[in-house]
Amino acid sequence: MAANKHIESGILELYIAGALSEKENEQVYRLIIEHPEILEEIKEIEKSISILTSHVAPKNTKTFFKDILIKILQEKEDSAKVIAIRTSKRNWITYTGWAAALVVGSTLILSLNKNANLQGQIKSINEAKEQFEIQLDKTNSNLAENKKLLAVIRNKDIITVPLQGQNVYPEAYAKVYWNKNTKSIYLDVQGLPDPPEGKVYQVWSLKLNPLSPTSLGVLDGFVANENKIFTINNPNDSQAFGITLEPAGGSESPTLEQLYTLGAV
Repeated sequence: MAANKHIESGILELYIAGALSEKENEQVYRLIIEHPEILEEIKEIEKSISILTSHVAPKNTKTFFKDILIKILQEKEDSAKVIAIRTSKRNWITYTGWAAALVVGSTLILSLNKNANLQGQIKSINEAKEQFEIQLDKTNSNLAENKKLLAVIRNKDIITVPLQGQNVYPEAYAKVYWNKNTKSIYLDVQGLPDPPEGKVYQVWSLKLNPLSPTSLGVLDGFVANENKIFTINNPNDSQAFGITLEPAGGSESPTLEQLYTLGAV
């Protein structure tokens, strides 16, 4: 009688579904040892759940949980049409079987959510990795350029010409590194302010007697150039260099009122 009472109580189904506390699990385990018929009933329940879950195995995990709820509601509607005379052991198996299926479905849904979160984290990590690689490439490029400039400055054939600030902006300064052999100069204009909108710096090679300026070009991209170092061709026999502020596109002759720096070789 005690064994039948426990069988019909539904506790065995909850035991199989893992829904009992640790203490309740221990109690059921002792009942299994004491009553072989309870062990047989558990085997029958597990078999029923196995058959049940195989019939409702999800083809589409996104609707699995919804499908289970619909089936449970239908089962309740069907049972409401019949006048219950007594509680059936198999009814308990049916409902607790669905409860077990719900547990399985919930686990699947949690797994899918965790998988989606993991995929999102992986995507974020990959994006951060791409940004890091871009920054690393930029850093390596800047490092290579700095090494190149250092080699130029240390070249024994380099002529260094400092350019001093003039009346329009006394705080300005620049420096020319001129290699006559390669007919090129490296111009460091770190000491110049950003040009106003619509204006551009223009570099001049000067002959002093008589004064004859020759344009070496304008410094396009001044603001974007972080190093503020420009490479310029100079085939002239220069005696001095100057930098003026000119309208965008440059001028045919220097605007002396906008002479920012000047220095003699």
